[in-house]
Amino acid sequence: MFERLREPNFERLTKTLFGGKADCVPLIELGIHPRVKEEILGRPVASVADEAEFMRSMGYDFVKIQPKISFEVGEQKVEDSGDDYANAPDRAWAPEHGGVISSWEDFENYPWPRIEDIDYSRFEEARGALPDGMGVIGQYGDVFTLAWELMGFETYAMTTFEDPELVKALTDKVGEIVLSMFETMGDMDWVGALWLSDDVAFASGTLLSPDFFREYFFPILAKAASYAEKRGIPFIYHTDGLLWDVLDDIVASGVNALHPIEPKAMDIREVKAKYGDKLCLCGGIEVDVIARGSKEEMISLTEKLLADVAPGGGWCAGSSNSVPDYAKTENYVAMVETILKKGTY
Repeated sequence: MFERLREPNFERLTKTLFGGKADCVPLIELGIHPRVKEEILGRPVASVADEAEFMRSMGYDFVKIQPKISFEVGEQKVEDSGDDYANAPDRAWAPEHGGVISSWEDFENYPWPRIEDIDYSRFEEARGALPDGMGVIGQYGDVFTLAWELMGFETYAMTTFEDPELVKALTDKVGEIVLSMFETMGDMDWVGALWLSDDVAFASGTLLSPDFFREYFFPILAKAASYAEKRGIPFIYHTDGLLWDVLDDIVASGVNALHPIEPKAMDIREVKAKYGDKLCLCGGIEVDVIARGSKEEMISLTEKLLADVAPGGGWCAGSSNSVPDYAKTENYVAMVETILKKGTY
């Protein structure tokens, strides 16, 4: 952990998420792997108070909290490699071909989690755990992703043609549960922004046709955004991939800020030139450099993006996805320090 270079100011973050220009460029991340946090903080990050201490020490203005809920999706676990981190819970793959739901009977018999059993205890913990100036972002996601994981992507894609009513029922059921979380988080007056994460694209285009998402997913995204709009707080949406075909739909859904602007899919400079008056952009700093580059490359890349993207505001700086377990901690720290030292107007 290095010397604190910036005190938290959640208003700085929200002003930027609404497309404005604050006193400096805020930091943002969807996720930072526990190994990286532990290495920097010098101990495990277990509680909300630990998380707040880590985020404050690194110069962030927020803690991000998720409700706790469990969906059974039949994940494929990695084989034991003898590496604790490689065998961590996030080292698993969703089913590619078939999942736990492939018919109406499976859909009706699936053990759907009950809305009343969703655990919001970490939100309650946050009420008394945050340092002055910090805020809470309520985050969840994966309506489309959870739906296809329950079927397996191949089965889900085929079923959009063979039985679209089943796909609609499945997606809407997942959406109903996820939307209940956004409604609840939106009603918490100590939650200052909402964040939905759900990948709809990869580097060469959307995962299914843009028309599919217009019918099945974007109405759900718009409903989630409405809970933020009702409170007058920012709504962030995360999706990887090439998004030109659906960016107008994302804007129309009520999204204020888009994360993470994947470099191999879209140039963040071009996105800002075309949509900077409609969307705050978040992220964009190549994860591969954080993971495999030199410290000098990390600093150079960060400085270049600060020069190209920061002017005028409307950018929260961070990685182009998240900070994974295989990231070089020294590169992550170098990125953050560069933003804190040079991300001023």
